[in-house]
Amino acid sequence: MWTNVRKQFERQVVRPEIVRKMIECGMRVSEDEKIYVDDVEVDYTAVAKALDVDRRVVKQTAQQIRSNRYLYSLFSKTRPLGTSLVDVVSQLGYTAVIIEADPKSAGVMAGVAEILSRHGMVVRQAVAEDPEMVPEAKLTLVIEGQLSGPALEELHRLETVRSIKILK
Repeated sequence: MWTNVRKQFERQVVRPEIVRKMIECGMRVSEDEKIYVDDVEVDYTAVAKALDVDRRVVKQTAQQIRSNRYLYSLFSKTRPLGTSLVDVVSQLGYTAVIIEADPKSAGVMAGVAEILSRHGMVVRQAVAEDPEMVPEAKLTLVIEGQLSGPALEELHRLETVRSIKILK
């Protein structure tokens, strides 16, 4: 998907970054070329400030998306994923497990989930970044309680896993 989206903006310098931010935040473009996160309108200026660009470029990007059938078919339906629990794991008594693995390999998430399940660990949240959009894509899992030593050892033995970071 990202490759096709990037092609639509190949002659522009800033617009691909605006589009990346829109995807990252789950922003959509409405029929009247306004930007929304779910049902909350986001001012062009707010997006521009976040990226340190001119608000007119943000507006032009929304107009370009609305006028392009392919882009609008995507960006009219984009929604936010939800609230990340990673930054509040310590307050909730959870643990975040951030795994860097080969994102093109099949079964990374299945292998990790199987190990955690076998050790009786409950996954509360899972987010896998898209390797086309994020250069160092990661799998982030929020689990109830603490990650056990034996489970961590098994995770490290998975062939596709490069590194594991634990946040408590």
